[in-house]
Amino acid sequence: MGPALGYGRGGFSTKIHLLTDRQGLPLGAVLSAGQRHESAFFTDLMNEVSVPRPRGRPRKRPDAVAGDRAYDADWIRQWCTDKGIESAIPARKNMREGPGRPPTCDDRRYRDRNTVERCVGHLKERRRLVIRYEKKASHYKAMILWAFVEEYLNR
Repeated sequence: MGPALGYGRGGFSTKIHLLTDRQGLPLGAVLSAGQRHESAFFTDLMNEVSVPRPRGRPRKRPDAVAGDRAYDADWIRQWCTDKGIESAIPARKNMREGPGRPPTCDDRRYRDRNTVERCVGHLKERRRLVIRYEKKASHYKAMILWAFVEEYLNR
């Protein structure tokens, strides 16, 4: 893992790609440089999934995924279809309607996407994650995982 630092719109930063369940509990995170696009890390993020069960091993695959317009790519939709995952990803606004375009996303499932934004808000209450005092990405991810533990314990 590299330093996960780069220039994005907000300056020199790190992006945290976050995956949560429907209740807003974090399931996985991947770090990238600030200028990298979100869709490039979709499969890495999905491989971080560990859906707990009441008994036995955790599931490695969710039933459905709700993503924002940044994840509107044919290969992401195909990956979800191949794995048997229902995707609720709206089409980008600049894309034309017509043949070959994916069907519209399920509004009921897409409505739950704001739980990710709320989870990010809970994580940003920790100053150590906002400032990023750690130089190494592995240490920064450890702090993120520590915040995940705190989220689990607070619920």
